[in-house]
Amino acid sequence: MRAHEAGALHGDIGNRGPAWLRTPVDVNALVPQLWPRHVTRGAGGALEVAGLDVRDLAAEFGTAVYVLDEDDLRSRCREFRDAFPDADVYYAGKAFLCRAVVRMIAEEGLFLDVCTGGELATALSAGMPAERIGFHGNNKSVAELTRAVDAGVGRIIVDSFAEIDRLTALARERGVRPKVLVRVTVGVEAHTHEFIATAHEDQKFGFSLAGGAAAAAAFKILDEGVLELRGLHSHIGSQIFDASGFEVSARRVLGLQAQIRDARGVELPELDLGGGFGIAYTTQDDPAAPSDLAKRLRKIVDAECFAEKLRVPHLSIEPGRAIVGPAVFTLYEVGTVKDVDGIRTYVSVDGGMSDNIRTALYDASYSATVANRASAAEPLLARVVGKHCESGDIVVKDEFLPADVQPGDLVAVPGTGAYCRSMASNYNHVPRPPVVAVRDGRARLIVRRETEADLLALDVG
Repeated sequence: MRAHEAGALHGDIGNRGPAWLRTPVDVNALVPQLWPRHVTRGAGGALEVAGLDVRDLAAEFGTAVYVLDEDDLRSRCREFRDAFPDADVYYAGKAFLCRAVVRMIAEEGLFLDVCTGGELATALSAGMPAERIGFHGNNKSVAELTRAVDAGVGRIIVDSFAEIDRLTALARERGVRPKVLVRVTVGVEAHTHEFIATAHEDQKFGFSLAGGAAAAAAFKILDEGVLELRGLHSHIGSQIFDASGFEVSARRVLGLQAQIRDARGVELPELDLGGGFGIAYTTQDDPAAPSDLAKRLRKIVDAECFAEKLRVPHLSIEPGRAIVGPAVFTLYEVGTVKDVDGIRTYVSVDGGMSDNIRTALYDASYSATVANRASAAEPLLARVVGKHCESGDIVVKDEFLPADVQPGDLVAVPGTGAYCRSMASNYNHVPRPPVVAVRDGRARLIVRRETEADLLALDVG
């Protein structure tokens, strides 16, 4: 049920929880698919990540803190790279980007997708080769396009006729020929939340296929001959588990490829099918392995190319969440535990919607566990909430925690690598948490904690 804008007490009431949430036999047990691969519960009962006790991480770096299992992230990069050996795998930087992550994905052989000047600046400052960068965005400024052209960005995904005109003018001025893809909205609404289903017609991204704008954009680029049209791009949404959406999308976009061939005698050599591959946030989620995704997508593309008598184009995909999402958990400290008249137990932590807006924004579901100890207490259905002045400041809507959860306990929430730090804010003037990467028993700070001095430094009044 969609969260009520007036707060939790106006939404679904009670201590029953959703139908899919089952009372655990062991409240201390970790569900493996929800956690980074090197997270275990140690002999003393506390969580450990890559050999480090989370209590030590909390003592050194404070809470709230995002904890990145670096070898987990790297292994997921390799799995996508190995599953798609003949394709370009672009890490979707909007999921989470910092210079350390740029270097990790570059070292693992991936490309990088950015969508703003700030993301491009981060990528370039970390040493990502410009030719391995794809630049998205529905409203790229002249300054952003200029930086991309001057840096030699490998692919610019054009999103409007105005952008085509801007980029064409820049290319003529500089005597260069940028490589571009046309983003096509194919009319497929992925089986996901309506706010993150991006390929249906009524939204801001790309050129409409049904209305003819996508074909017109491709013809414009080809006829002017200034930009180098390499192919088409389609992205149908996020947190997708059902491959049927990709099948319909591929059929429609390859139909446009055939139309372009028939009208201009040009077979475009590339096709980008986007990303949006889902991950497990709770036990109700069942994501596919990269190898399974590769088999399904390759089968779909091969079949559609055969039907249209097209050469199979060079493929690109854009996983972001599927790489970084499962590799991170957020560690909080409990401040209060409040039973509200038997309606619900609220466990308040030292973070909230400023470090994870997805629950409030998307009605997203998360899991959680007490991280600093094991407990012999009975499971208690609780709601993990933040410290902000909003009744909708919810981190985990429903989860079984031990009934003896108390102030001072540490609570860990898995699956927070994607869109948590990226969408973090300073709501209520709360400084944003740090990001700590852990590998081989060592922790290093890759994004420092904001301070009150940082907040005040921007306040020039």
